[in-house]
Amino acid sequence: MLFSCGKSGEPKSPTVSKVVADTSALRIAVMPTLDCLPLYLAAEQGFFAEQGVSVGLHPFMAQMDCDTAFIGGSANAIATDLVRAERLKRMGKKLVYVATTEASWQLLSSRSARMKQLKQLDDKMVAMTRFSATDFLSDLVVDSARLKTERVFRIQVNDVGVRLNMMQTGNMDAMFLPEPQATEARNLHAHVMLDTRHLGLRMGVLAVSENVMTDEMLKAFGKAYDKACDSLNEHGLQYYRDIIINRCGIREQTVDSLPTDFSFAHLAGPREVEVKRAKGWLDGREKK
Repeated sequence: MLFSCGKSGEPKSPTVSKVVADTSALRIAVMPTLDCLPLYLAAEQGFFAEQGVSVGLHPFMAQMDCDTAFIGGSANAIATDLVRAERLKRMGKKLVYVATTEASWQLLSSRSARMKQLKQLDDKMVAMTRFSATDFLSDLVVDSARLKTERVFRIQVNDVGVRLNMMQTGNMDAMFLPEPQATEARNLHAHVMLDTRHLGLRMGVLAVSENVMTDEMLKAFGKAYDKACDSLNEHGLQYYRDIIINRCGIREQTVDSLPTDFSFAHLAGPREVEVKRAKGWLDGREKK
């Protein structure tokens, strides 16, 4: 049971990029999520400009739209997860990883669903995105709870704003949400059934088209990115509440409820063990 949902009905969503010419050397497709916060901060505080790096950020509400921009060439870099990045490689896109991001996901059940244990997902609907970390995590949940794959209905809802709205209206039993949307859902009394931060998974990455970044450009980009991470770690998320509200489209009270132990790591590529895990999962999915 699989279908794709549209992208309407989210009044607080940040503005999606319009199709305009961008002559920036690095054009990054980003999401309204906390893993992209160092990029937003470095751009708004002028850290990239200080290092002489020309960076344009192209915000989208769905990973699929980020992929489309990357494939079409309007973006030459993308904030994504390892599953989608490795799939882009299999589609012929040549890319390299320049950073592991703080992307995380929570599996949340709506208040009306009254579910607290993973085994209760039997015969229930879960909102996710196909061929992404949330699809990979859906398999992880099914296996750990010893459920039958066909008894957990994965519903493709690409837009994170629409997904959150479905939590508010009770139109979905459970869903995977990133931060800060997960915090907004918890404030609406959603129950956390799984948190990838407790699993030690680091699946978020920043990928760049091959040959786009010279060694000199990567070094300069890294200095700006690391400076943003240091500032976030020093001051905390609430200090940059305006950027989070404007860029992520969430309510002010949600910022006050964000995890206080959230930290951002300096520029470094993904761990090989997780790259292999993403590749292995894709291999298994393609055989089905």
